[in-house]
Amino acid sequence: MTLPPLRLRDANGAALRPDGEFVLYWMVAARRTRWNWALERAVELARELDRPLVVLEALRCDYPWASDRLHRFALDGMRDNARELGERGVLYHPYVEPRPGAGRGLLATLCARACVVVTDEFPCFFLPEMVQAAARRSEVRLEVVDSNGLLPLRAAERCFTSAHSFRVHLQKELLPHLARRPRPNPLARVSLRRMPRLPADIARRWPAASPGLLEGRGGELGELPIDHAVAPVTWHGGAAQGERVLGRFLERRLARYGEHRNDLVEEVASGLSPYLHWGHVSVHQVLDRLAAHVGWSPDDVSRKSLGGNRQGWWGTDPSSEAFLDQLVTWRELGYQFCHKRADYDRLDSLPGWALATLTEHARDRRDPCYGRAQLENAATHDELWNAAQRQLRSEGRIHNYLRMLWGKKVLEWTSTPGEALEVLIELNNRWALDGRDPNSYSGIFWILGRFDRPWGPERPIFGTVRYMSSESSRRKLSVRPYLERWAAPGLFA
Repeated sequence: MTLPPLRLRDANGAALRPDGEFVLYWMVAARRTRWNWALERAVELARELDRPLVVLEALRCDYPWASDRLHRFALDGMRDNARELGERGVLYHPYVEPRPGAGRGLLATLCARACVVVTDEFPCFFLPEMVQAAARRSEVRLEVVDSNGLLPLRAAERCFTSAHSFRVHLQKELLPHLARRPRPNPLARVSLRRMPRLPADIARRWPAASPGLLEGRGGELGELPIDHAVAPVTWHGGAAQGERVLGRFLERRLARYGEHRNDLVEEVASGLSPYLHWGHVSVHQVLDRLAAHVGWSPDDVSRKSLGGNRQGWWGTDPSSEAFLDQLVTWRELGYQFCHKRADYDRLDSLPGWALATLTEHARDRRDPCYGRAQLENAATHDELWNAAQRQLRSEGRIHNYLRMLWGKKVLEWTSTPGEALEVLIELNNRWALDGRDPNSYSGIFWILGRFDRPWGPERPIFGTVRYMSSESSRRKLSVRPYLERWAAPGLFA
């Protein structure tokens, strides 16, 4: 087996069925054909059993916050997968649910005919419960494969309270895992038995999505029972576009990333977060491309911990080190937390000091105090905050630095910490392309004190939770170009 054992979990203890019709890869999180441990495992099993490989990628219409924006981004990825798998002779079934409940029974029907089922590990949103429910119902072995990060989710035995503590762990433990990476293309130079189509009764009841829907032609998206008020963004999802975004970042932005990451004028952010969230791009893929670009290899890594310092361990230039700290330390810190804490999205999961200080100040006067509709519609007195909210509504993202300020103001302007949390989750998960992700919950809960420490002086509402203000942001950053871009109509006329 090429898959590292730490990345494989038998979810139900059922037996493999050698006389089944095919190996089924149920693609739910790593929605790509490259750099994908789960697809690699499914290919390996199909070769061993001499059976065709069937890939099911389904899109429900009733998942929380389902909208034109999220559906379109996911459909772009399904379009790419249909092309890639079709060229490789693998039977790919992209199923898009036309109404709530219409897809019920599809997975169970395929499982009943399969030799074995392989699916993706994802520690967040409704996916863990969905996979576990399928495992309980399946009478054939269901394997769950972790393609989430450079460090396997089960390689750390505890939750970490800060980026520094996790960085110390990574500097001690990550290096051996850098040597084990998925194949760039698990279908290259592989010959599998062909299965031209699904059985007619299955294809008739659960038909594949039309080429028009996958390609974005016609009005099929508008007929689905999802939130049409959240419109698609102007840029595309999918593995092919994710690869282009990665290349543009490395060629045009990486060299300035360390110095200008918080700059509102210099756009140097990678833009990869939605592609990582939807599984269109792999963290192993990003590291491989970066290594080739800057001439880095694992041999450059420091053989000592460096005490959790941000710079120096990777053994590359400062901008690359700064980017890797975001890509690996901060991203995987959130994944580890969600994997180990089922309460990752609840206020009680905050560290004791943060929960205590927010509770002590929960009845402090809020002036102003805004409702969710005012916040969602960018109708506050603070034009910088309003601009960030308009960017979120328009582009599905907020500038990295302003995303922190955006969250802090919601805490300041809502009636209780509990309401602030509800509003932050709702606004982020409804409008952000990279919402509903461990990284989202890391950012939201960092606003409230997770992965942070107490800060003085003690203030109203915040207590000792870190405070941020629009005034200090205006002093640190050149905000006028950003305000002009995201101003309310007529404000700068």
